[in-house]
Amino acid sequence: MELRILNANEVREALPMAAAIEGMKDAYGQLAAGEATVPLRTQVDVPEHQGVTLFMPAYLPERGALAVKVVSVFPENVKQKLPTIHGVVLALDARSGRPLALLEGGTLTAIRTGAASGAATDLLARPEAETVAIIGSGVQARTQLEAVCTVREIKRVRVFSLDQEEARAFAAEMIGRGPIPDMIMLADSAETAVRDADIVCTATTSTQPVFPGHVLAPGTHVNAIGAFRPDMQEVDVETIRRSVVVVDSREAVLAEAGDLIIPLEAGEIDESHIHAELGEIVNGSRPGRRNPEEITYFKSVGVAVQDAVAASVALAKAEARDLGTVVSL
Repeated sequence: MELRILNANEVREALPMAAAIEGMKDAYGQLAAGEATVPLRTQVDVPEHQGVTLFMPAYLPERGALAVKVVSVFPENVKQKLPTIHGVVLALDARSGRPLALLEGGTLTAIRTGAASGAATDLLARPEAETVAIIGSGVQARTQLEAVCTVREIKRVRVFSLDQEEARAFAAEMIGRGPIPDMIMLADSAETAVRDADIVCTATTSTQPVFPGHVLAPGTHVNAIGAFRPDMQEVDVETIRRSVVVVDSREAVLAEAGDLIIPLEAGEIDESHIHAELGEIVNGSRPGRRNPEEITYFKSVGVAVQDAVAASVALAKAEARDLGTVVSL
């Protein structure tokens, strides 16, 4: 048995953002149509080391994409000077179950998460959108910016981070990369960054809203990808109340997304406020943006179909370009 191994740089080369965005549309469409098999993720706690390992399988028969992602989160790793998170994705042949490739998971996850927002932006943001605000300056913020600039002709970028040194490093690294414009402004507050922006991307680990919802201009599109636990909240209730809410998976966000769980539990909204899953818009069973004045909001907590499709896209390109290392087992 031969197995192709792709490191972080090879995953990046094999999974260009434009291809990843189209892959995410396909993944969400199959998920919404009930065509994907996505078992509940399995969690194995390692209490003596305060760690957890997650196993997330998915199968998309129409695409023939079969994969499982394994992610370990061990906060105590910092004491050993190791990353807190380690992850890999194992792609398998859907016809035989034979393992085909092992891909570095951190890079794949960052790209497919950015690509999800790229797909949502393409389907929901106004066609003439040209100003984007990025809240956060980490790895996810980078792929959010790349994805948005892939689907819209962005002319102005504003970034805000609580760590201004990191924000400066973000700007220096991202300026002029691919479709990203040659100027990125460092905002002095999240509110300044967001005001009058056409597209807003939040990629933080905040437990409190990072900007006041009243500053969102009519017609803004918001991608919120950072709040992945019920106690985390990147956007406030006013933002949710003003927005047409679109999600990656109703089941997932109602279990994990504080942005929606908190206003639901407070009685500020009910579940009918969720307009659609993104895949329903892809498939045409629900409308996307209905007028230029609507504020649209996309909430993603991540689903395993994204990893399976991303691995499928990357593996096809890796085989075509002979990327990675092939080992015999």
